[in-house]
Amino acid sequence: MGSLAKKGLQQYLLQLQHHPLRTKAITAAVLSAVSDIVSQKLSGIQKLQLKRLLLKVLLGFVYLGPFGHFLHILLDKLFKGKKDSKTVAKKVVLEQLTASPWNNFVFMVYYGLVIEGRNWTQVKTKIKKDYPAVQYTSWTFWPVVGWVNHQYVPLQLRVIFHGVIACAWGIFLTLQARSISPKKAYVN
Repeated sequence: MGSLAKKGLQQYLLQLQHHPLRTKAITAAVLSAVSDIVSQKLSGIQKLQLKRLLLKVLLGFVYLGPFGHFLHILLDKLFKGKKDSKTVAKKVVLEQLTASPWNNFVFMVYYGLVIEGRNWTQVKTKIKKDYPAVQYTSWTFWPVVGWVNHQYVPLQLRVIFHGVIACAWGIFLTLQARSISPKKAYVN
């Protein structure tokens, strides 16, 4: 079994090297699926909501993987690949003041409009009510992750590392973003 896992990891790293954007997009989609399956179960949904799951997978594939891919390339170029403490601090601050608020906002809008099918007025009300707490919580959690990511993780693996941690964050966001009880939840 160990050699099978090792071969799988080697194959994954090879794909990551030759097709980084595609591999990160697929990885983000898979991690989004895991996050949503766990979120559905934790929120009391008995039967897996396939349409909701597929919409979350789509978000991971089309947005989260590519966004992370290009964000980390840009940050590395802006700071010339430096990893000293002062540079890492600047990367983390920049990421937390730009990408973090944007991604949380995009997630809450997407979840409300696309996944739950609410109208813009309802989504806007939900964001006004819950976004500050979500972002505050984000700023108490993600800077540590960002520091570890920028300081110790190689560039090609940063999106993957971030994605694994984001799997847990996605569960939190989903539980925060939903506005209806599990019994009335989205049904396919």
